[in-house]
Amino acid sequence: MRGSYRFRQLHSSSFSLCSLETRQPSNIKHQTGNPTCPNPIPSKKTLTQKRRSMNKLSNASDSEIVKLNKDITTQMRNGRCEAALRVFNVMPRRSPVSYNAMISGYLANGKFDLAKDMFEKMPERDLVSWNVMLSGYVRNRDLGAAHALFERMPEKDVVSWNAMLSGYAQNGYVDQARKVFERMPDKNEISWNGLLAAYVQNGRIEDARRLFESKANWEAVSWNCLMGGFVKQKRLVHARQLFDRMPVRDEVSWNTMITGYAQNGEMSEARRLFGESPIRDVFAWTSMLSGYVQNGMLDEGRRMFDEMPEKNSVSWNAMIAGYVQCKRMDMAMKLFEAMPFRNASSWNTILTGYAQSGDIDSARKMFDSMPRRDSISWAAIIAGYAQNGYSEEALCLFVEMKRDGERLTRSSFTCALSTCAEIAALELGKQLHGRMTKAGYETGCYVGNALLVMYCKCGSIEEAYDVFQGIAEKDVVSWNTMIYGYARHGFGSKALMVFESMKAAGIKPDDVTMVGVLSACSHTGLVDRGTEYFYSMNQDYGITANSKHYTCMIDLLGRAGRLEEAQNLMRDMPFEPDAATWGALLGASRIHGNTELGEKAAQIIFEMEPENAGMYVLLSNLYAASGRWGEVGKMRLKMKDKGVRKVPGYSWVEVQNKIHTFSVGDSIHPDKDKIYAFLEELDLKMKREGYISSTKLVLHDVEEEEKEHMLKYHSEKLAVAFGILSIPAGRPIRVIKNLRVCGDCHNAIKYISKIVGRTIILRDSHRFHHFSGGNCSCGDYW
Repeated sequence: MRGSYRFRQLHSSSFSLCSLETRQPSNIKHQTGNPTCPNPIPSKKTLTQKRRSMNKLSNASDSEIVKLNKDITTQMRNGRCEAALRVFNVMPRRSPVSYNAMISGYLANGKFDLAKDMFEKMPERDLVSWNVMLSGYVRNRDLGAAHALFERMPEKDVVSWNAMLSGYAQNGYVDQARKVFERMPDKNEISWNGLLAAYVQNGRIEDARRLFESKANWEAVSWNCLMGGFVKQKRLVHARQLFDRMPVRDEVSWNTMITGYAQNGEMSEARRLFGESPIRDVFAWTSMLSGYVQNGMLDEGRRMFDEMPEKNSVSWNAMIAGYVQCKRMDMAMKLFEAMPFRNASSWNTILTGYAQSGDIDSARKMFDSMPRRDSISWAAIIAGYAQNGYSEEALCLFVEMKRDGERLTRSSFTCALSTCAEIAALELGKQLHGRMTKAGYETGCYVGNALLVMYCKCGSIEEAYDVFQGIAEKDVVSWNTMIYGYARHGFGSKALMVFESMKAAGIKPDDVTMVGVLSACSHTGLVDRGTEYFYSMNQDYGITANSKHYTCMIDLLGRAGRLEEAQNLMRDMPFEPDAATWGALLGASRIHGNTELGEKAAQIIFEMEPENAGMYVLLSNLYAASGRWGEVGKMRLKMKDKGVRKVPGYSWVEVQNKIHTFSVGDSIHPDKDKIYAFLEELDLKMKREGYISSTKLVLHDVEEEEKEHMLKYHSEKLAVAFGILSIPAGRPIRVIKNLRVCGDCHNAIKYISKIVGRTIILRDSHRFHHFSGGNCSCGDYW
C-alpha cells in the first residue's frame, strides 16, 4: 500500500486536469464505489497499458517513416524527383535519413541547386548529410565550395577526407590532393589508392612509385594501377619488373602487360605472354587483336579475330577500327552490318571513319541514323565538319547539341573551340569560354590548351596569356602554344621570355618548342639569337635539328638578306631540302629581288609539288616586280597547262557573332554600297597622308590607273572597312585572310589605322599583323 500511494503522489500533477474535471459540487457527497464516477488517479495497471499502447503507436510510426524513406529513394532512382518531393512533403515527421534521401536523389538526377537548398533547410544534419553534400560539390566540380563546406563540417570521417582527396585528384590538382592526404588523421585503402591513381593519371609516375614503395601490403588493384602508369609512359621495362614482383597476379595484371607490349609494337613479346597467361579471357584476346590492328598488321588481326572463342562488342569495334584506320570503309561497313550487337562505340567508329576520310555526307547519314547519340557522336560529327572546312556548320551543330540536351564534354568544347580558332570567331569563342568556366573545365590542361590556341588564333594574344597564366599545371603543349602564339603575332622578345620561364619551371623543351623559338627570331629579325639557339639546341636539350628547324633558319637568314649563308646552310643539311625549305628561299628571293635565285628555287619546288599554286604566284610576283611581264604570262600559261588553279583570296570579319566574308571586288554583300563609299573616302584621306599604291604587285600589264583600281578593292580592305563601320569604337577590328596579305594592303591598313584611330589585327596564312597609329607590329619585317 505504501508503494502504491507514493506512486500516485509522484504522478498526481500529470493528471490534475482530470481531477478538476471530475470534482463534484460541495453539496453532493462522493460515494465510494460508484461505478459511474471515474477514479481521478489511474491505477498502476492502467498506466502500464497506456504506456504499451504509446510504444506500439511509436513503433508503427517509425516503420511508416522507414517505408516512406524507401519510397523516396525508389522515386529518385527512377528519376521521378517531383513524386519523391510529394512523398517527402506528406511525411508526418522527417528524419535526417529522409533529408539525405532527397539530397542524394537530387544530386543523382543532376539537380544540384535543389540538393543544396534541401541541405540548407535541414533542421538537423548528421555526418551522412555533410558527406553527401560534399560529394555533390565535388561531382559538380565546384572545389572551392567543396573545400569551404569541408572546413565547416563539425565532424569528419575517412569518407569526408576521401571525398575531398578524390575531388582534387580527379580534376588534376595533385598537389592539393597530396596535402589532404597528409592531413588525414586516418587513412584506408581508398585513400592510398586515390592518391596513387592521381599521380598515375596525371603522369607523375615517379611520385606514384615513391608512394608505392613507402607502404607494404598493397592490393592487386594498386599494383595494376602503377603498372598501368608505367605502360602509359612506355616504360615497359619498369612495368615488367613490377609485374614480375607481384605476389598475386589477376587477369587485369596479365592483360595490362600484354596490352603494354602490344600497344608499343612488341607483338612477339605480347604473343609470348599471351601464351603463358593462365587466364586468356575475351579481354586478353581483344588486347592481342587491338595490338595487331594498331601496328598495321591487319591480316594478323583478322586471323586473331576469326580464332576468338568468344567476342564482345569491344572485339568487334577493334576490328572495325582497324579497317577504318586503313581507310577500308567498305570492309568496316561489312563488319558493322554483320555485328550481332551494336553499341554507341560501333556507330561512332564508323561515323568517325567517314568524317576523317572526307566523306562528310556519309558521316551525316550515319549520324542521323543512330538510334542513340552520345557526346562522342556529337564531337565526331562536329570535328568532321570542322576538319573538312565546314566551320559554320560545325558551330551550328554545337548549338544543336546543346539544345538536344546532350552534356557538353571536354571533347565537344575542344572541337568547338578549334572551329572558332580556324575562322577566328572570337566572340563565340568567348561565350564558349564562359560556359566552360561554369562547367569547371577552364583550368584543366586539356581544355586550357584549346582555349589558349583559340585566343592566339583569334588575335587576342593578351587574353591568351591570361588563359596561359590560369592553367594550373602547364604541360609542354601549353608552353609551346604560348611561345608560338607570341612568335606568330610578331612579339619575338615576349616569346623568348616565355621560353626562358619554361626552362626555369623545369619543363624540358622539345623539337616543337625550338621551332617556335626559331620562328620568333625569324619574325622579328633576331638573327644572332636564332643562330645561337639553332647550333646549341642539340648540346643543351638533346634535340637533333629536323627539316622544320632548318627551314626556320633559312627563313631567318633569308629575310635578313643573308642569302648566301642560307644557301650554304641548305647545302650542309644532313638530308635533302623539302619544298617548304626551298619555299623559304624563294620567299627571301622575292623580298630582296633576287630573280635568279628565286627561279632556281621555284623550278625545284615545281618538280616536288607541281600543283603548289602558291609557289607559282610567288615567282610571278618576283617577275612582275622586275617588270618581266612576258615571264608572268608564261607562268599563267604554265599553270593552265598543268591544271593548277590559284586559290582565290578571301577575308572575313566577325560582327555580332556572325562571320562576314569578302572576296576581291565583292558585289554580293548587302552593305556593299556603304563599304565602297567609305573606301573611296578613306582613299582620298590616305593619299593626303602620303599613301601611294604599290602597283608593281599587280600581276597584269595594264595602265597604272587600272592597277590602282584593282588594288583598291582587295578582300582585306573590304573586310577592314566593314569592320570599322560595324564594330563600336574602342574595340579592335580582327580580320582574317586565307592567303598572305599583299604588300599594298599591308601599307594601306597602316594608314587606315592612323586615320580612323583604331587598332586593326590582321591574321594571314603566315602570321599576325597588329596595326595601330600608322605602324605594324611586324616593323615591316615580314
